[in-house]
Formats: sequence, structure tokens, C-alpha cells
Amino acid sequence: MQKSRTDDLRMLTISALFTALIAAGAFLRVPVPLWPFTLQSMFTTLAALLLGPRYGTLACVAYIALGLAGLPVFTGGGGPQYIFQPTFGCIIGFAVGAWLTGEIVHRTASRRFRILLAAALVNMAVVYVIGMAWFWCVRAFYWNDPIGLWALFVTCFVPTIGTDILKAVLAAGLAARLAPAIGGGQAPEG
Repeated sequence: MQKSRTDDLRMLTISALFTALIAAGAFLRVPVPLWPFTLQSMFTTLAALLLGPRYGTLACVAYIALGLAGLPVFTGGGGPQYIFQPTFGCIIGFAVGAWLTGEIVHRTASRRFRILLAAALVNMAVVYVIGMAWFWCVRAFYWNDPIGLWALFVTCFVPTIGTDILKAVLAAGLAARLAPAIGGGQAPEG
């Protein structure tokens, strides 16, 4: 029982560290119109790969909660009004993607690079799907300026996919190296 509490405390501490890394990743950016290139997605992916579904998702949800509470941890600030930003769907996608990616890694119990990379790419796909759907909804219903599917693809997918694939590769490579030190995501998933 004591070991389980120690493991939980250790994983909570590492989750908090990843929450801080995700927030810092919002400020490590290359500014481009609409979709700035940041390291948030790499850190959310890395959290999922290393911490599993429970603690990886917790890191992302804590990040979202801090931002919605008003701390300026999102790329464009913070506060509850941020949900009306067209890029907020990507932030939601971070948590959903982290859960799914963590589940993949936890269920396969493999820390081989190709498995980690496949899980990281699934994470990026989830972020894209939710992010693009949110973007479309904000444009159509909040801004009253609907966008067509081709324009959505060109606006949201084309400019960022190359760097996001690179971030997935980096996250998988880092996870393969760091997993033994962190415990490889084999923490209690209770």
C-alpha cells in the first residue's frame, strides 16, 4: 500500500512538471498567422507517452484548467473567454489525444520507437480532428463567417502538418530514452 502511495505521489509530481512544460511550450513559439508553431503539442504527446492515460491526461487537464482560470498559459493568453478562440479546439485535443495515446502505450506495454511513434501520430491526428472541428464551429457559429472544407484543410492542416510530424518523431524518440527513468508509463492506472 505504501509503495502505491509513493508511486502516485511521484507520478503526480511528474504530471505537474509536464503541466509546467506544456505551459512553457506555449511561449516557445514561432509566430505565424493563425496557427503559431509551439512546443505544446510535443510536451502533451511526451506526457502521454511517458505517463500513460491517467497521469498524461491529468497534466493536460491541469494545463487547461489553469488557462481557463485566467493564467496566461495559452498561446494567446488565458481566461474563460478563450473557448471562443478558433484554436481552442487544439487545446481540448491535447487532453483527448493524451488519453488515447496513453491508452495505446499502456495496453501495448511496448516502449519500442515505432510503437511510440504510431501512438504519437495518433495523438496528433486527434488534436487535428478536434482542432479543425472547433475552428470550423467558431468560424461558422460565433464569427458568423463559415469556412468551406477545402479552406479549412488549407488553413488548419497544410501549414502545420510538417512540424507536427517532426514533433511526434521527437516526442517518440525522447520517450524511448526517458521511459526507463520515469518508469515507462507503467505507473498504477487505477
